[in-house]
Amino acid sequence: MAYRRKDSWYRKAKQEGYRSRAAYKLEELDRRLSLFGRGMRVADLGCAPGGWLQLAAARVGRRGRVVGIDRLEVAPLGLEQVEVLCGDITDEQCAARLSRALGGPAALVLSDMAPDTSGVGFADHARSVELVRAAAALARDLLEPGGRLVAKAFDGPDVNSLVAELGSGFTGVRRMRLHTTRKGSRELYLVARLGAGEAGTPGGHGKD
Repeated sequence: MAYRRKDSWYRKAKQEGYRSRAAYKLEELDRRLSLFGRGMRVADLGCAPGGWLQLAAARVGRRGRVVGIDRLEVAPLGLEQVEVLCGDITDEQCAARLSRALGGPAALVLSDMAPDTSGVGFADHARSVELVRAAAALARDLLEPGGRLVAKAFDGPDVNSLVAELGSGFTGVRRMRLHTTRKGSRELYLVARLGAGEAGTPGGHGKD
């Protein structure tokens, strides 16, 4: 479905210095879920161009730590609590790299990743589900017990099975649609908390 790229959220982001309108999606998620705390460690998967990094950094403060990773280069943000790695989250060394950069277990793992869309709805949906699976596998390695995962998916027939899969290891899995999402978009966010005893060893695969 066609959409107006330069909508009101886009214009607001430009005015307020955010690198993308997606910052307001994270702001809405935080308002509804109280995701952040001062001094928190946060991992941002698929972080380009950096809008979520900017908002997360403001929420955790200078004593917090925000580490992003993306296959694309991200221009420096000039924020001392932020570090950006260049890489693919499916690389088996990714968890170890992120863990070293974070300096300890994360309280929150974020993923606003989306596949390169093909225009074929089911194919895009299926690829988005695979990205959530990859994010969840990484989150099991990075999160402290009770830490939260927030990941974007495109709605479709595989979401029910994805939610069921997340229920193994994560608790309180819920689906959320946002007011800040573009009109007509099929995206939703899955939010879950890592169960006690489910945290993995960085570089491994948790208790899959």
